[in-house]
This record gives sequence, structure tokens and C-alpha cells, in this order.
Amino acid sequence: MTENLATLIKKRGPIRRIGVIGMGYVGIPAAALFADVPHFEHVYGFQRDSASSGYKINMLNRGESPLKGEEPGLEELLGKVVGAGKFSCTADFSKIAECDAVTLAIQTPFKDKKDLLPDFTPLIEGLRNVGRHLTPGMLVVLESTITPGTTTGMAREILEDESGLVAGKDFALAHAPERVMVGRLLRNIREHDRVVGGIDEVSTARAVELYSPVLTAGTVIPMTATAAEVTKTAENTFRDLQIAAINQLALYCEAMGINVYDVRAGVASLKGEGITRAILWPGAGVGGHCLTKDTYHLERGVQVLGREELDFPAGRESLYTLARGVNDFMPEHMLHLAESALGEAGKALAGSKIALLGWAFINDSDDARNTPAEPFRDAALAAGAEVAVHDPWVDPVTSPDAPPGLSRDLDGVLSGADAVVVFAGHKEYRGLVPSEVRRLCGCPHPAVVDGRNVVDPDVWIGAGFVYRGIGRGDKNRHALRE
Repeated sequence: MTENLATLIKKRGPIRRIGVIGMGYVGIPAAALFADVPHFEHVYGFQRDSASSGYKINMLNRGESPLKGEEPGLEELLGKVVGAGKFSCTADFSKIAECDAVTLAIQTPFKDKKDLLPDFTPLIEGLRNVGRHLTPGMLVVLESTITPGTTTGMAREILEDESGLVAGKDFALAHAPERVMVGRLLRNIREHDRVVGGIDEVSTARAVELYSPVLTAGTVIPMTATAAEVTKTAENTFRDLQIAAINQLALYCEAMGINVYDVRAGVASLKGEGITRAILWPGAGVGGHCLTKDTYHLERGVQVLGREELDFPAGRESLYTLARGVNDFMPEHMLHLAESALGEAGKALAGSKIALLGWAFINDSDDARNTPAEPFRDAALAAGAEVAVHDPWVDPVTSPDAPPGLSRDLDGVLSGADAVVVFAGHKEYRGLVPSEVRRLCGCPHPAVVDGRNVVDPDVWIGAGFVYRGIGRGDKNRHALRE
């Protein structure tokens, strides 16, 4: 079979035309970087012309980025490749037939985390679009984070059913998971090593040919498709585990009356040959598309691919899902801190106005997917509080993740607030002046709850605020100042 595929690929020649399905945080920078490679002739960005995201097509064809967070170099690169006629965005999926290689960068959330049921509906639609226009010798690459076994299972089946072709015989199929973080998309794609796994050696080699020209510092790491799937889910699961470790330590430090950041600095100071202490930062919760669900893809992969019964301590919860639970708890802990601070000021949660600062899950970005601010807001509203949400980056008009009533008027959101709760470390919040915030709040002792360590506790306490912060056991029980 691979001999036939190798012959088809040789006949087709080098990769010249590329299609990228999904114009989001992964697809847009990937398409722009492919288009910037001199020997790639043209790149199509495929985007559904839907009510929620169809606006991206015209923006991208003008060389404008729909991603409004700080993404160094992205809009400039888009302008360059559009101006050179090397990139265009379209809703016409029939143009897939013109491509030598097609990548899919489509979200893969979960319907039900308890039952480990992923919602592959958007990915299935994308695969079907590719399958309908698949031609012999084409390379198809899944970049989406997926349950181990998906490439050789569901994806292969759909592509074969729709095309009438056979993977590994008539077309190449691989998984090359994205490894990006918002705020540094171009840099991550260029500089991170790229894991590439095909369903066979010919598919892997063709995928290596696709990605190698984009890398400037990183190298390609070839492996099998399933190993690549496990690699991606595992690396995000490990990061989630590390965040849970520092979040739990922050809760311990609060209970013991000490500063978690002092402890963190002390632990991080231990350095030397063979010594590693990967200690991250605590915070109000974990958001984004990846860390909030990739653990469940890994867990489901064991169910899907496990050839024998898993040997694991009887009756014990997975360490990975336990870590997920810790991180999911942090917004609830933020509400506990807010309730405590309001109580010290002689107020109840019910009837209080909360100014929630930051809807994006990460600082200086418009990415609000699975934001931890949402469960906090929902719980606060259920408790009878009024919640006004501010974010200077998330667009209330175009963002599908913007909450009703999202405001960019910071003074308006702070006006009359009993508590100011910081969920994102946006630069706009790092320069807040306590005396001005207190004037806008209009009450003797407003509360400030810092979920991202962006305010100086002593300054805000000195200005008359009731302060609470993640991991700040040294300050959370301070005396009120007038």
C-alpha cells in the first residue's frame, strides 16, 4: 500500500498548495506562516460563512487579523502574504481539491466530561469537507488536539467513506498537534519542536516536508500518529497538573497565614545539575481551549485503545482528573474570598455589586474560551449579587465568548461597586489607582479580590480596601484601615 502512495506523491511532486481549515488562534498564524514560505505557491484559509464567524473572511482577505489580543508580528505577516497574493480566505471548500496538503485546526471540546464524550461535531464536518474533495496523493493532517486513536480511527474512516480512497494507499494521513499559546502564536509555531506522526512512514515523511520549512529554531520529531496524539494530550495534562500543584499550595498558604509567592521563590531557588522544580503561578482558575479538556482526551484514550485492563490503585481517582478538579475549584474559591471580604466590610454577597475585571482567560488577550470568570459570575449571580463585567480586549460585538452586558467602560463598571474582583492580569489593571477606585466605588471599605497578583496589598489596604488574594495568607486577615 505504501509503495502505491509513495508513487502517487512522487507523481504529484513537492507540496505547493496548502489548505488550512479553521481560521482561529491556530489556523490563522499557521496559514500565514505557510504562505510566507517561498516555495509554497498559495495557501487557502477555509472558514464557514456563518453568522458568528463569517466576518473573518473579508478581514483576512484585507490582511487584517480577527484576533485582537497582542500577537506580535501577526497582522504584519498577514498583510505581507495577502499583498503578495499567496494567501486568501474562502468559504468555498471545493478549492480543497486544488491543494497538495490540507490541515485541520478545529476545536474539540467535550459534551460531557463525566462520561468522557467529546463533541467532535465541528471536526467531523471538517473531515467530511476534506473527504468530499480529496484527491489521490494528497496529505491530510489533523492539528486539533484529539483523543488518542482518532487519527487512525474516526478520521480515517470518515475520509475514506467520503472520498472512496484508502488512507496509506491513495492519500497520506498524519497528526501534527499545535503547541501554541495566545500572545506568542508566531513565535511558538516557528520555535517549538514539531511533533509529527503519520499512519505510516510515507505519511510521516510527507508531513515532515510540510512543516520543516516553517521552523526556525524548532525541529521535527517524527513518531506514529497515536504517539503524537498522546504526546499532545500528555503535555497539556502535565501543565494542568503543575498548575493544580501551585494552586493547592496557595490554598495551604492561605490557611497557614503565609505568602505563597515567598514559598514559590524559595522552591524555585533550588537549582543545580539534575535538579528541576517546575513551579508555576497560582491563580483564579484555568481557562482556554486546551488545558480545560485535554486531560479528558487522555483519559478517554485509555478506554478507546487500552488493550488490557489498566493496572491502577483500586478505588483511587486519576491524579490527572483530580488536578482538573483543583483548578476548576479556583473560581469557587474566588467567590469565597469575595464573600469573606464583603463580610469584613459589613456586607453580604446577596445585594452587593461586584466589578469583575477580566473576562479573557489570559492577560492582554481577547481569548475568552472556557474562562474561569464565567463560573465565578454564575455563582455570584446565583448568590444574589449584581455582577458587572469589564474587559478591554474581548470585543462584546464579535467575540462568541463575550457575556451579556460586557463593558469596556472601566469607570462605569467600578462605579458603585462593593467589591472589585480581578480575574485577568491585563496591563490595564496593573495601573489601577486605589484612591480613584475607592472614589468610584463610593463606599467606605470596598473589597478587592486579586486572582492574578496584580495589585500591591499594602497600598490597597492602606487606601481603606478590604484585601483578599490567592495565596496571600499573610495579608488576607489584615486589620481595616480608614
